[in-house]
Amino acid sequence: MGPKLDAILFEAARPVPFLHAWEAQRSLQQRLLDHPEGPEAVLLLEHEPCYTLGRGASEAFLRFDPAEAPLPLHRIDRGGEVTHHAPGQLVLYPVLNLQRHGADLHRYLRDLEQVVIDLLAGLDLQGERIAGLTGVWLEGRKVAAIGVGARRWISQHGLALNVDGDLAGFAAVVPCGLSDRPVGRLVDWRPELTSQGLRQRLLVAFAQRFGLTLRPPNPQEGLQGW
Repeated sequence: MGPKLDAILFEAARPVPFLHAWEAQRSLQQRLLDHPEGPEAVLLLEHEPCYTLGRGASEAFLRFDPAEAPLPLHRIDRGGEVTHHAPGQLVLYPVLNLQRHGADLHRYLRDLEQVVIDLLAGLDLQGERIAGLTGVWLEGRKVAAIGVGARRWISQHGLALNVDGDLAGFAAVVPCGLSDRPVGRLVDWRPELTSQGLRQRLLVAFAQRFGLTLRPPNPQEGLQGW
């Protein structure tokens, strides 16, 4: 691996509305599109409760009328089917120039999975992949969902890791379109874990996997209202 790359870390202390985080990602993505030599970025946050659908996702996997959704429902520009976000789930949104990281979306997905697998290994938990699917499982329960998008190799969206949040919201959908693959959360294996307490471990695993040095934003790099 070559010298580490500089990346700006934007971390939100309180749960963030989905549209606010999506706008932040698009702003950072546009900055890298305009200046591909510039620093990469990553957002670490937890979302206010919501559902998101990938760009080609089927509404057949919703167990409610989308016109009367029980929580905010957003169709967005990532791959994958419907998923649920809520506090207690750590969400990592890397905005990377993937030409610096292999220029291969399949490899990028596997690297994001490996970030979670590495994190779990440090907790003496064995994260698993399932052939043909995207995400990370523990003993048959999906603990991490992954969906990405990219424009001219500049990424957005990323991974969501269920730590200690309420999973009840998943009952209103077929998560990721997989009716036979239940979701899980890490606290069911390690009761002492919290989303707050795992933030640094997740950042370390991500930075190591992608060869990044994370730093806070300079005043001129701050996102408006972030």
